[in-house]
Amino acid sequence: MRFTPGLFLSAALLTAAPLAIAEERTAFELQAREIYQTVVEIRSAKGQGNIPVLVDYLVRELKAGGFADADIEVTDYEIEGELVQGLMVWYRAEGTPKQKPIVLLAHMDVVDALPDTWTRYPFELIEEDGYFFGRGTADNKYGVTSLVATFLRLKAEGFKPDRDLVIILSGDEETGMISTRAQAKYTDEKIKPAYVLNADAGGLSLDENGKPLLYGVQGAEKTYATFELTVSNPGGHSSTPRVDNAIYELADALKRIEAYKFPVMHSPLTLASFTSAGAQTPGPLGEAMLAFAKNPADEAAIGVLRANPETVGSTGTTCIATMLRAGHAENALPQRATATINCRIFPGISIAATEQTLKEVVGNDGVAFQLISDLVESPESNLPEEVMVAISKALAARGLEGLPILPHMSSGGTDGMFYRNLGYDTLGINGSGAKPNDTFAHGLNERLAVDAFYGGLDHWYIVLKDLAGAVQR
Repeated sequence: MRFTPGLFLSAALLTAAPLAIAEERTAFELQAREIYQTVVEIRSAKGQGNIPVLVDYLVRELKAGGFADADIEVTDYEIEGELVQGLMVWYRAEGTPKQKPIVLLAHMDVVDALPDTWTRYPFELIEEDGYFFGRGTADNKYGVTSLVATFLRLKAEGFKPDRDLVIILSGDEETGMISTRAQAKYTDEKIKPAYVLNADAGGLSLDENGKPLLYGVQGAEKTYATFELTVSNPGGHSSTPRVDNAIYELADALKRIEAYKFPVMHSPLTLASFTSAGAQTPGPLGEAMLAFAKNPADEAAIGVLRANPETVGSTGTTCIATMLRAGHAENALPQRATATINCRIFPGISIAATEQTLKEVVGNDGVAFQLISDLVESPESNLPEEVMVAISKALAARGLEGLPILPHMSSGGTDGMFYRNLGYDTLGINGSGAKPNDTFAHGLNERLAVDAFYGGLDHWYIVLKDLAGAVQR
């Protein structure tokens, strides 16, 4: 679950015919494309039982690429009667490690998709109109593909790192994060990395015309909290309606939440982000970013930022209704009505305080609140200089030398929150991205630009070679 900035699209690739592009692909690109197709077409959503299938495939690829049994660890977790696995892969240092390890994150699971609501079948990788369509193409099968394919590429080249590199793939990031918690605990106890790099956040940002604006590094994320609001009622026959009605009472509560705006908040990280992004963003939105960075009390700027889905989350806490269920028969009064409210809480604000605010907004003791998520509140991360230098080199190799690199806070949540909470600087540095509102992650017809797929493949290759200080055979 992530927010991903966009990616620069090469004019040459945009104008090339698909067949010509395919003929120019390197062996590494073709291998990555094959991995991508396979992992996207494995329906690794909750309840499908396919995480072990995906793990088996990745393990076979890694072993065929030269990774030994001792380099691969599969962990089993029983979650609501379903076997969910995690996968950890070591690219071990040559000799005695000279530096602390680096942990690399991605998640193998996806939010499920209903095939009858999609234009194309969601669990088939379909290349069309310059995009790869399919569930997980952006979130986060591209991250899985990038890390695994890069390990295979480095191994094939005889790359010898001077520190351990460890890929950690979780199996339930989109749901309970049980595997994530266990992997983070293991990391803290056994690996103790210098820092953690996450393929599920960050990346290049484009304007609507495809112009590269900046490279965002996720240095913080909002706290994820989900509440169920329930109204109970004796009910009865629909022909003899009561004065009180569970559905109407719940609807009143939801309308109050809809109308409420949480206080505007900011941090040094978000102000720095708006300063840099504002300088690169044309029009009223860019002006609002700069005005807010200069004066976070500027009401006009706040109005513009809060009206934009891409920026509202950086101005404070948000809580939004996402699910409803009520009643049990068309001719019976509802005995229970329940709504799901998902909150993304600004760092520094507790889940308990947010719940109390919602209760005060609703103002009805008859609405019962229950916290149904079990996640953590995480701090902001520092940005190690060596990581920033490595990103700069990767951008330069892609013809984007001098592009601004800035930290940002994600409105969505990722595995990274658990590592930050354990004291590890955790940075989202995805190699790809999309234009604003162009991925449809978690929604209908999720997609990733074909050029974005190939354009970002060298990203991790360059970053890891630089950070691992490796030598060649």
